[in-house]
Amino acid sequence: MLIANERKDRLAIVAPIVVALGHEVIAREIDVEDVGPVTARERPDVALVGLGESSEHALSLIEKIVREAACPVIVLLHAPDPEFVKEASKRGVFAHISDDDVEDWQSSIDIVLRRFAEYHDLRGAFGRRATIERAKGILMERHAINEENAFEMLREHSRTANRKLIDLATAVVDGHRLLPKHAGRPKPP
Repeated sequence: MLIANERKDRLAIVAPIVVALGHEVIAREIDVEDVGPVTARERPDVALVGLGESSEHALSLIEKIVREAACPVIVLLHAPDPEFVKEASKRGVFAHISDDDVEDWQSSIDIVLRRFAEYHDLRGAFGRRATIERAKGILMERHAINEENAFEMLREHSRTANRKLIDLATAVVDGHRLLPKHAGRPKPP
């Protein structure tokens, strides 16, 4: 787990609580400039970002971690601050917890990890869908066929070649620039 806060005293308080919950603290960061590279290098499961003296500092920490998209971010508040939570949510945090509810930290972490896994699954599904749609478009253009026939062509080849549909679609998308523009009309040498 990565713990980020501009206040060293807060880092010293939070780290033992996280360890007592059974997590390893792999990084403790204060500087905004350091948190992005550390997140990319260490690949934590979760980042806890505490609100210190400056809400802008905490929001910058959140943005850097979220931009790396390596892990979900949980905001740690030592006092209620609905406006900060609103701003943090715009920057991509998955949850917020408070010092008052230390017993609930683990439940929040578990929920966030599940939601983050679902988020990644959805992003992957959307990416696969986009690749398949692009491959169908390429096949439609190159073979002068409709969408249904293009998909059937991919699916049939997937079955006969014993390859995943997404792998074939990726190959079509990656290799389409190597194919002639129009079937049956080879380019002159």
